[in-house]
Amino acid sequence: MDSDRFSLAGKVTVVTGGRQGIGKVVSHQLAEQGSDVVILDLADASEVAAEIAAQHGVRAIALQCDVTDPDGVAQAIEQAAADMGTLDLLFNNAGICLHKPALDCTPTDFTNVVNVNLNGIFFVAQAFARYLVAQGKTGNIVNTASMSATIVNTPQGQASYNSSKAGVMHLTKSLAVEWAPLGIRVNSISPGYINTEMTGNVRQDWRELWTEMIPFKRMGNPAELAGAVIYLLSDASTYTSGADLIIDGCFVTV
Repeated sequence: MDSDRFSLAGKVTVVTGGRQGIGKVVSHQLAEQGSDVVILDLADASEVAAEIAAQHGVRAIALQCDVTDPDGVAQAIEQAAADMGTLDLLFNNAGICLHKPALDCTPTDFTNVVNVNLNGIFFVAQAFARYLVAQGKTGNIVNTASMSATIVNTPQGQASYNSSKAGVMHLTKSLAVEWAPLGIRVNSISPGYINTEMTGNVRQDWRELWTEMIPFKRMGNPAELAGAVIYLLSDASTYTSGADLIIDGCFVTV
């Protein structure tokens, strides 16, 4: 296959949750493939955007956005399009995790996780798709689900996270079918245990147990997710939509 099919040159990619972790690392990799980048994050990610622009010679900007606020999301997408001239691709990645036994979860605990991980994914995808349709454009979306959409993690309790990510996986399939006639492809990746700021703050005994349970005997690195995102966003995957790619070192296989 022509390697140019993996190129993102001339494209503008929106990345949610791009200030740190998976979003930040993948943003750099997208820029390496030639894409301009718009980071949407609850916190100020302007330093990350400046770093991406300087290192990869692309345009990169950061806008603050609460993905649980649909009006704010719509405004951010509109602003991003105005600032960059167009939008083409979306890596819909913002998410949070709560390790708390289900019996101890308050209504606020549960709804906060679902609001960010599932509702936020929908609000951003919807606003992005509405922009594409209004402009008469096609485009591609990659949502971040999780291996937790497929299995139940142990020993930690995280029912809110698991169910929210299962929702993301099925939302991806639903949108893929509904938007296929519009020329909008929607896929998801399902990372396993990845070394990020999120997992770095977890109890050491849990991290050691997780590592022992992974057939690869190590946690993944965010950069190991980038190839899947690039494939799904690029013209190398023009017949792929509604797919979920599990990237977990064989964790769910055993």
